[in-house]
Amino acid sequence: MLQYRCEQKFVCTQAQLIILKTRIKAVMRTDSHQPGECYRVRSLYFDDEDGSAFYDNDAGTDHRRKFRLRVYDHPEARISLEIKYKKHGDTHKEACIVSKEFCERLLGGEPLPWDRNYPQPLKEFYRETYEHGLNKRIIVEYERSAFVCRCGNVRITFDRNIAFSARTSEFLRENLPLVPILPTGLHLLEVKYDELIPDYILQLLETGELARTAFSKYYLACLAQKGEYVW
Repeated sequence: MLQYRCEQKFVCTQAQLIILKTRIKAVMRTDSHQPGECYRVRSLYFDDEDGSAFYDNDAGTDHRRKFRLRVYDHPEARISLEIKYKKHGDTHKEACIVSKEFCERLLGGEPLPWDRNYPQPLKEFYRETYEHGLNKRIIVEYERSAFVCRCGNVRITFDRNIAFSARTSEFLRENLPLVPILPTGLHLLEVKYDELIPDYILQLLETGELARTAFSKYYLACLAQKGEYVW
């Protein structure tokens, strides 16, 4: 059985982000993987020949999943393959580390070798690639500030300057030309927790102006690539 986490998303203005971040910093600790005020996240999303991940999101299909490669500040330092599952609005993520050589093989469109010792996410990726034509689709990049709380396993992230690139073969390039997904001054707040979130954190997140929204970076990046914007 997959262990799902509650996930809530809110689009916020720059002013709201500053206020909320200041409040949260006072009671939650910075994520241990964050070296400073923020870090860069870059994801390469994959989709099958039918665009199932895109259209399942568009239709609001209840049980769906997405495959992606993810890197952080230094693209070649740590590369992970992730599967993100979504069910009843909750999420579950499985991941494994892949080598630079493996990643470059994917980026170059070369056939994937099979190895019975692959970790489960990689086995799933391999199966989807050969059964459904899974292929690289689009890159999404943003700046993230993350805060955590042990009680409830709460994780709050502020994602700024969310943008996309269609240069999927250049995923490991240090600097990519990017196109914004949201209008200037709009950013994303994500709140994740296991079952319960402490009341004092909920109170700090209350501004009277935020409204929970569905927000898929992959889906919105694909729309933006076509010149369509939701906000």
